[in-house]
Amino acid sequence: MNLVSKSEPPFSLRREAIAGITTFFTMSYIIVVNPSILTTPGTGMNFNGVMTATVLLSAAMTLLMGVYAKLPFAVAPGMGINAFFTFTLILGQKIPWPAALGMVFWAGVFFVVLSITPIRAMIAQAIPKQLRIASAVGIGIFLTFIGLKNIGLVTSHPATLLKPGELDYRAGLSFLGLVVTLIFLRRKNSLAFIAGIFSVTLIAWVMDRIPTPPQLLSQPDFHSVFLKLDIWGALKLSLLPAIISILFTDLFDSLSTFIGVSQANNLFDKKGNPRNLKEGLIVDAFATLGAGLVGTSSGTAYIESSAGIEIGGRTGWTSVFTALCFLPCFFLAPLAAMVPVYATAPVLIVVGAMMFRTVSELSLGKLEDLIPSFLTIILIPLTFSITQGLLWGFVSHVLLYALANRAKELSPMMVAIGVVSLGLIILEQR
Repeated sequence: MNLVSKSEPPFSLRREAIAGITTFFTMSYIIVVNPSILTTPGTGMNFNGVMTATVLLSAAMTLLMGVYAKLPFAVAPGMGINAFFTFTLILGQKIPWPAALGMVFWAGVFFVVLSITPIRAMIAQAIPKQLRIASAVGIGIFLTFIGLKNIGLVTSHPATLLKPGELDYRAGLSFLGLVVTLIFLRRKNSLAFIAGIFSVTLIAWVMDRIPTPPQLLSQPDFHSVFLKLDIWGALKLSLLPAIISILFTDLFDSLSTFIGVSQANNLFDKKGNPRNLKEGLIVDAFATLGAGLVGTSSGTAYIESSAGIEIGGRTGWTSVFTALCFLPCFFLAPLAAMVPVYATAPVLIVVGAMMFRTVSELSLGKLEDLIPSFLTIILIPLTFSITQGLLWGFVSHVLLYALANRAKELSPMMVAIGVVSLGLIILEQR
């Protein structure tokens, strides 16, 4: 089975395995976090059922990403869209969860149709290099912010929005994990991120800061939400705007992840486009369709894949090993849940810094280049949404290029992206 892109040099299977395991541990939080969000009191969804659906979708789609797309990206239910699914659709609009799953399914169907045509790839290729670099920088800051938040070093404040948090045991253990990670990285050891995660988790367990699970094994639940979607109940005209919102949120989330991570890690083809983009986007589309079937919110490629890519994961084998790591979680979810978020925080901080270094490639001499790049970079972390950063970047790029008499440099597709982006921004305000 050839999972290596033809443009890739010979690879080390050991390095790919370590990269895949690293990616798994940096995103393993989703196994517990996603069902926690979807089973918020009032939704009626079952925790064990959603956890099983999360593991199933993540394992199957990540494997498909490796085997079909030959890319080192992991796939799982997306953060942000799961909150939209829970708090906007089910709790806000009072849509029964089976119908909400049906809406995810139909969004996935439209997504697949869009992905198998040249349109989606054309959209990605129309995005200028300047905004691709800006998205990588913004994602880097975003990852670092999440890491600092998980440590408790940054916390919310009603007057100033944010304030420094308390320096408690989480910060101390995370700093230790950061030191371990950096020492291994300085020695160019591919176990750097795993060493940091395991050292923090082990010490936290010895200090009794994380509980020993009451049981090591748990049975998967294929009864509560699996294939319980209401396909026809979701086909109501009143629900069409929400389905379109799911579709475009998935579209821009996946595009921004592929573009940003590829930009930061030089995963390009000979034409300068993200490598195997069409295949990757098709897998991402099936992750949305499949999510509705198995019983969770939309799946998408994860920016945490940068952790594995950064230490040498360059081929589909990375995704294969990540997918294999998910399989034991059908039965060992309590053990996977032991890894605290502050154990993975050093990885997010280091990877964020590595993605930020592409800022040196930005061309900031002219306002029509500076402003869109700045808005993209700053709005990704401030809105906690990669999508919002790109939408404002697209709109300002088209508008400012037109005002600067550079409209002829805008492709018709880029103009269309700007118009659609403006429409989506307006739609979200209503």
